[in-house]
Amino acid sequence: MPLSIAPGGQAVLFASSEAHPLIKTGGLADVAASLPAALRELGQDARLIIPAYPQAKRLVRELRVLSELGLKNTQGPVSLLGGLLPDRDLPVYLVEAPAYFCREGNPYTDVSGGDWGDNPERFLLFARVLARVALGLPTLDWRPDVLHCNDWQTGLAPVFLNSYEERPATVFTVHNLAYQGVFDRATFDRLALPPALWSIGGIEFHQRMSFLKGGIAFSDRINTVSPNYADEARTAQYGCGLDGLLRQLGSRFRGILNGIDYRTWDPLQDVSLAQNYDRDSLELKATNKLALQHHFDLPEDEHCLVLGHIGRLVEQKGVDLILDLLPRLLEQGNIQLVVQGEGDRALEQRLLDQATQHPSQLSVRIGYDEARAHLIEAGSDLFLMPSRFEPCGLNQMYSLRYGTVPIVRRTGGLADTVVDTTADSLASQEATGFLFDEANAEALWGALERALRLYHQEPANWRQLMQNGMTKDLSWEASAKRYQAFYEEALQSRSEQAAALSA
Repeated sequence: MPLSIAPGGQAVLFASSEAHPLIKTGGLADVAASLPAALRELGQDARLIIPAYPQAKRLVRELRVLSELGLKNTQGPVSLLGGLLPDRDLPVYLVEAPAYFCREGNPYTDVSGGDWGDNPERFLLFARVLARVALGLPTLDWRPDVLHCNDWQTGLAPVFLNSYEERPATVFTVHNLAYQGVFDRATFDRLALPPALWSIGGIEFHQRMSFLKGGIAFSDRINTVSPNYADEARTAQYGCGLDGLLRQLGSRFRGILNGIDYRTWDPLQDVSLAQNYDRDSLELKATNKLALQHHFDLPEDEHCLVLGHIGRLVEQKGVDLILDLLPRLLEQGNIQLVVQGEGDRALEQRLLDQATQHPSQLSVRIGYDEARAHLIEAGSDLFLMPSRFEPCGLNQMYSLRYGTVPIVRRTGGLADTVVDTTADSLASQEATGFLFDEANAEALWGALERALRLYHQEPANWRQLMQNGMTKDLSWEASAKRYQAFYEEALQSRSEQAAALSA
């Protein structure tokens, strides 16, 4: 594993439960690969650590055993593997614990869609290893200055590190407050956690325990993934019961907008497309529409308006709003909708039933396929993202990059990244999409009507709208610089704490 890095760079251990292309269920996986890579380009010694899922072990290059950890009270041996991501020279550590992570498929749920019953034990173990690596393993000859944890699956690591005088600075990123790693008191007792943690100042959360609360309460700096969502998270409406704690954090908590990986998401170089294109050759985009229609078994017609949707099929993402809208949408004629995702079984079935009833206008693929996602972004004219809340959202940024106009609800990161189309924003060339406010089908329809009107009646302005989105800088570079400054704050805070303790 290469150790060379620019002099003066921070050593950052980036901890995540998933990372593209090793394993992916959502946007966290994209961030976990892209942000450390962007940090390395800025001279930081950033390294990734995730569990050693079977699919991850198959993909990591130059994989080898680095350390036998010898942890007590575990089911079977635990070791640390190391290698490189398959598509870039990003060092990655894999936590090898077969009894916990040697499971194919979704990293969090079984084949029925229910959470693995031992998820508390699995991610307790992961956090224990994170803390061990963060404190320095002799066999690694490397120790991080900053441990950057992400979401509830890593939330106990800052808790375990808190009492160590020589610990690194800790940063905790909340990608979605709704996923809190909440378990009952019996689970707390079964995990044999220190009794003192069952308190308001610990990880107790409304008579249960929350891994997420642990990460928030015990880290030096905490952020979420867009400025607007950080503001929303401090309110009772969006704070998911943690708004009081987030308000108490003051300046320790803020929003840092995600970026997107311009190497992976580039319509001019994307190998998943039927035809590459850029903002100056938008007429070539139609070839991808035909390929998309063919892939989804829809009638091939480049003059048909195609809408796309990719994401978890859950109410948070507004999938029910799309379903409520379908009768009015499909009766317009010459409109098609393609959907890729998985999630709530009832919503999946409703979509599949509608696709059976409207086979020439609606096609649904349950599951996630990366190449298909790229084709949807390139082949669609409009991208639907009517989320009830959205911490950041990546698909709207992919859509902008690919000249596919997003229709989004004015919430979280969607409001931070998409500029609503008005006469003024068109004239100033700032418009990039269509926003609506209320989380209902009527409001979504209003935004869609505005989009249809511009698409059919003002083709020159529509092309300008596409080009505006493709011109917008959504790369990781600016975000990585903000994280770099955030790490400096965390290190300064940690240094001040250490000085106070030794005084």
